[in-house]
Amino acid sequence: MRILRFIKYTPLLLIGLLLSCNKTDWNENYKEKQKSPFGNYVIYNEAANLLDGQKVELLEKHIYDHLLFYIYDDVVDEKKNYVIIKSSNYKRTNQGKKQLLDFVYKGNTAFLALNSFSDSLQIKLGFTNNNLDKKVRNIHRLKELKGTFYLKNDAFQKTKFTFDRNIRRNYFLQYNDTITTVLGTIEVGGEQVPNFIKIAHGKGSVLLHTQPIAFTNYNLLNGNEAYAANVFSYIPNNPTLWDPLIRSSKYDDRLDEEQPSIFSFFLAHQTLTWFLLVSLAGVILFMVFNARRKQRPIPVIEPLKNSTVEFTQTIANLYLKEQDHKNLVDKKIAYFLEKVRSKYLLNTTNLNKDFIDKLAAKSGNDINRTKYLINTIILLNKKTECTEEELLVLHKMIKNFFNT
Repeated sequence: MRILRFIKYTPLLLIGLLLSCNKTDWNENYKEKQKSPFGNYVIYNEAANLLDGQKVELLEKHIYDHLLFYIYDDVVDEKKNYVIIKSSNYKRTNQGKKQLLDFVYKGNTAFLALNSFSDSLQIKLGFTNNNLDKKVRNIHRLKELKGTFYLKNDAFQKTKFTFDRNIRRNYFLQYNDTITTVLGTIEVGGEQVPNFIKIAHGKGSVLLHTQPIAFTNYNLLNGNEAYAANVFSYIPNNPTLWDPLIRSSKYDDRLDEEQPSIFSFFLAHQTLTWFLLVSLAGVILFMVFNARRKQRPIPVIEPLKNSTVEFTQTIANLYLKEQDHKNLVDKKIAYFLEKVRSKYLLNTTNLNKDFIDKLAAKSGNDINRTKYLINTIILLNKKTECTEEELLVLHKMIKNFFNT
């Protein structure tokens, strides 16, 4: 069995992945250039070593476009592999999947590690799978999903591989025994059920695995590299097409045939067809009879809003933004003196002891509080610059004075 070489993937890479200063991204992205825990950086860069130095080509275009002319060539000497390790390949059209199976039929090998397989692929290859945790998507809940894998090869039949997180209970439920070989299992409810199978298709074969998470950076750098190496040993030593799941095709832009139009479903049944026609006629009649002129609605005229408060807040914010505290202090003092004149009918020209005594008596404030406030006003009035703290103190003193 092949062994992964980790000379260039030192423990520092693992520490960098899991103990980075930045918050670790635990999302399952399966991207070949991602060094996050659940990216495919390590397995992609080690694939050539796992395949004894064979060329691994990362596709730069849709697999349909790449294989468009390959399947029509009757003489193909060089056999190839196709590898995809993703959550799903739901963006593939039926025509694209058919083309991939035609590629396999001519003697090539396809390795698909996916959490979910399309209905058309299951029907074509005669299998079904059951994912007990398909609704679990929360990162914290996925962390609790552990699993134990086994491989059927005699060389490591008794070896178990333990994975400590994100292992969904996903396994193959039914398959055609005449063309299918079980290569690996997962333990579910104390029983070993298939999670890795090989299906013969024409001159080639399709390898299917239900846990793509087993091949991500986290598991390959966390003691389970031997499992990935053993699984890859079932892939022939041929040049490999590695699919990053490019979703746009230059030639195959049709919609997925697995999702028929809702109207085609109605038209397939006579009673539903009549229901659709009657409903459509009813809608048209409703629109015709309601198209007559109706009285225009009386517009609601909103009263003018008093924007004085908003204007005041805007001006205050402008002063605060400009840090012009002295200007605000002067306006607070002018506001205070004007209110004293209008409320207590006192002359504010001379802020002397006589004024302080009269103001304390009329306002009901303590003589010491009144004296302290007037002296503060006199002091701040003489300054050319004021701090924010002095402004706040003056504001509180005036507020407390009038709240007495």
